[in-house]
Amino acid sequence: MRNAVNNGVWSGTWVAERLGLELVGDDALPEMLGLALRRNPKRAHLLVSHVLGKHVPQSPAVVHGHGLALGRRVRELLGPEEAARAVVLGYAETATGLGHSVADGVGVAPYLHSTRRPVPGVATAGGFEESHSHATSHLLLPEDPTLLVGDGPLVLVDDEFSTGNTVLNTIRDLHGRYPRDRYVVVALVDMRSAADAGRLDDFAREIGARVDLVATASGAVRLPEGVLEKGQALVARYEAAAAASGERSSAGSSGPAAPDPHPADDRTGQPGARDSATRVDLHWPRGLPDGGRHGFTPAHRGRLEAALPAMAARLAEAIPADARSVLVLGFEELMYTPLRLARELGETVSAEVRYSTTTRSPVLAVDDPGYAIRSRIVFPAHDDPADGPGERYAYNVAGGGFDAVVAVVDSVADTPPLHAPDGLLSRLAAHTPHVVLAVVPSYVPEPLYAAALPEKRPVMLPEPLRGPAFSSYAPEEVGWLLQDLSDVTLEAPTEEREEAIQSGGAHYAESLPVEYQPSEQYQELFHAALETSAERIARAVGVVTETVIAERSPRPVLVSLARAGTPVGVLMRRWAQFRHGLDLPHYAVSIVRGRGIDANALRWLAAHHDPRDVVFVDGWTGKGAITRELAAAIEEFEAGGGAAGFDPEIAVLADPGSCVRTYGTREDFLIPSACLNSTVSGLISRTVLRADLVGPDDFHGAKFYRELAGVDVSADFLDAVAARFPEVAEAVGGAVKELLAGDRTPSWQGWAAVERISEEYGIHDVNLVKPGVGETTRVLLRRVPWKILARAGAGADLDHVRLLAGQRGVPVEEVGDLPYTCVGLIHPQFTRGATGADGKAVTV
Repeated sequence: MRNAVNNGVWSGTWVAERLGLELVGDDALPEMLGLALRRNPKRAHLLVSHVLGKHVPQSPAVVHGHGLALGRRVRELLGPEEAARAVVLGYAETATGLGHSVADGVGVAPYLHSTRRPVPGVATAGGFEESHSHATSHLLLPEDPTLLVGDGPLVLVDDEFSTGNTVLNTIRDLHGRYPRDRYVVVALVDMRSAADAGRLDDFAREIGARVDLVATASGAVRLPEGVLEKGQALVARYEAAAAASGERSSAGSSGPAAPDPHPADDRTGQPGARDSATRVDLHWPRGLPDGGRHGFTPAHRGRLEAALPAMAARLAEAIPADARSVLVLGFEELMYTPLRLARELGETVSAEVRYSTTTRSPVLAVDDPGYAIRSRIVFPAHDDPADGPGERYAYNVAGGGFDAVVAVVDSVADTPPLHAPDGLLSRLAAHTPHVVLAVVPSYVPEPLYAAALPEKRPVMLPEPLRGPAFSSYAPEEVGWLLQDLSDVTLEAPTEEREEAIQSGGAHYAESLPVEYQPSEQYQELFHAALETSAERIARAVGVVTETVIAERSPRPVLVSLARAGTPVGVLMRRWAQFRHGLDLPHYAVSIVRGRGIDANALRWLAAHHDPRDVVFVDGWTGKGAITRELAAAIEEFEAGGGAAGFDPEIAVLADPGSCVRTYGTREDFLIPSACLNSTVSGLISRTVLRADLVGPDDFHGAKFYRELAGVDVSADFLDAVAARFPEVAEAVGGAVKELLAGDRTPSWQGWAAVERISEEYGIHDVNLVKPGVGETTRVLLRRVPWKILARAGAGADLDHVRLLAGQRGVPVEEVGDLPYTCVGLIHPQFTRGATGADGKAVTV
C-alpha cells in the first residue's frame, strides 16, 4: 500500500514543491491526503484521499471505519430520537461508499446516493449540479418516493467539503421540495475558506434551518500567485511525455525514455485477444439492492450482512492459496458492495486485501514517491453511460504488486467492452497474474403500486393536430401528435431558465424560451443563406430519402422528432412525391432529453401503422444524445408492454457527429432551418413536458404562435429547397449508390472532441458543449451562451452565427483542430448575474 506518508515522503511533496502549494490545518491532514495534478483551466491541483478507497488502494477496514466513525459522531450529535428519523444522502460517484458507511454508523438511517445513471421507469425526486466535478449532473432516484418527504434530519455526505457549492445546490433543490428544520453536512476533510464557511451560515439563516458540519479533519491549501499557469504547464509536459511513451510502446520501439520522473500511464497494457478473468457467481440475494442508488434500508443492510460470509468464501475459492496481496476493485458508483466484500474477504483469506474503485475522473499519473497518483490504467467505459462513450481509469493498480485483482461490477456494466482486448479486464491482466470477475445484479425497482392497480381500459388517443388550426403547414404535410398549449403562458426569460436548468431546479422541457424575433439584418441573412445552400440541402434530402426507401421500407411512415426534424420530414415527403409518386404519411412527435419519447405517440402510431415501417427523422446530430435517448426509450417502451418493431435508428439530414448510419451528408454546414425557431418550423414551439399540463394519457404539448404569421418563412424554406430537386436528381442517384456500398458505421468522432473541449475550457459538463452549426445556433437563440468556437477558415456557413454572437456580445474564438464547423459553449456555473440587463453574455 502506498500511504500518504511513504518512507518519510509525503505524497503531496512533488506537487507542493513544483507549484509552491502549502497544506495547512490539522495534524491528520498529511496522513489523509496527498496531491496530484489534473488538466483544469480553473484549478490545477487535486486533493487525493488515502482513506476513501477511490484513487488509492487502502485497507477496507480503514475505509469502512472512517465512515462508521463519522456516522457515530452524527448519531451523537442528533441524539437517538432524531437519528431514528434521519435520512443519509451520499454524492456520486466518489462518496457513494463513504455515505453508505456513514449510514451504517448512524445505525437506523435509510441511505440514498445521487447518481449520474438515468434509470428508465424511475421518477426523479430531485437533481443538482456539482460544478467542480468532471461530470456534474446528479439525479436522485429513490424507489420509495416518500424517502425524502419526511421532516427528520437530512445527512449529506461528501468526501471533501471545499467551497460548499455542491451542498448549497443540493439543499436549495431539496428544501424547496421537501423542507425540513435540520441538515447535517459530513465530510472526511473540511477545506473551506473563512468566506465559504460564512456563506453556509448565511444560507442556513436564509432558509430558516439548522445546518451542522461534521468532518474528520480540517484545513486549507494555500496557493501562491501563478499556480494555475504553473500547473497547466506541468500537466502539458507530462501528458505529452505519456503520449510519446504510449506511441513508442504501441510501436514496439525502445526509443528514448520519458522525462524522469516519468508519467505512468497504461493505455496499451499489452492485452491479449480477450480477457482471461475467472468469473465467480456470488449467489447475490434475490431482490437485494446492489447499493444506494434507489435507497438502501436497515432491513437491506441486515440481508447483506447475513450473505457476506458466503459470498466472500466463493471469492476466496477463486484466489490462489499462495496469494499475498489482493485488490478488490469496485466500479465507479458501485463502491459500498465491493468495500463490504473486500472487508469480509480480508477475514477469509490469509492475503493482505486492499480496496479501491475505478473512476471517470482524469488525473495525471507520475511515478514518484512524493506524488499521490503513481500509475494510471486507461480503458473505455463499459456501462453504456448516458453521456456517451469515454475513457475510464484505475489508479495505483499498475505497479501495486497485487497477486490477484477481484473486479466487482454491476450487471449493467458486464458488457462486451468490459471483456474487449482494450477493456478493463485485459488491462488488469497485464499487471496481475490472476483476475477475478464478480457481477452484482443491477437493482431496478418495480413500478410502484403496479401490481395493485386494476387493469386500465385502453385510452382513446386523439387524432393528430394539423394546419391551419395548428401550425402553418398544409394539413397533408404533417400531423402533430401533440396537444395544443397555446393558451398557457410557458415562456420565461432566458437567463432565468438557464439558472433553473443548471441548478437542477427545473428541466429544460418544463418551460419555453421567449421566441427570438429576428432583426431585419438577420432575416436578410437567412434568405441569403437559403439561396446559397438550397441546392446542397436538396441533395442531402434526396440522399437520405432514397437511403430510407432502399433500406428501411418501400413505403416508410416518416415520424419527425419535433421540432427540428419536422421541416426535414416534410422535405423527405416532398422528395418521395417528386421522385417516386409516393404520398407518405408524416407525423411529428416529441422526444425530451432525459425523459424519453412520447409513449402515447408511439401507441397511436402502432395502432394506425406497422411499427416496422416507421422511420424516425431529425435535422442533424451533434453529440448523439437524442440518438441514444431514442434507443433507450424504444427499449423501455417495448419492455413495458408496448408494441414491438419500432427501429430506433434515426434518419438525419446531416450527421456531423457520425452518430447514425442513415444520413444525407456528414458535412457540418448551415441548414437554414436551424437559423430560426418557430418561424421556420410551422410556427410551432419546442415541445413541453410538465406534470401539471401533460397527464399520463396525454400527448406532450406545444404552442402554435399564430401571432407570428407575418414573419413566418416556413413555406419559403420548403419551397426554395424543393425547387432544386430536379437539378440534383442525377447527383443524388450516384451519391446513394456510393453511400450504400460504403462503410457507414458510426464512429462517434465528435464525442472525443466534446469531452476534450469540456475539460480544456473548465466546463466539466458535456451537456453544456453544443457541437455543430445547428446546435450552436440553438445556443445563441435559446440559452445563455458563453463563447463560440469556430473552425479556422470557416466561411459563409457561420455568417449568421457571427451576427447573432455580435448581437449578444458573445466572443467567437477560432481554433484549428475542430471536427465541427463550430461549437457553442453554454455559460457554465450560471447565475442571474451572468448576463447583463441587455441580455449580453459576460466572460469569466
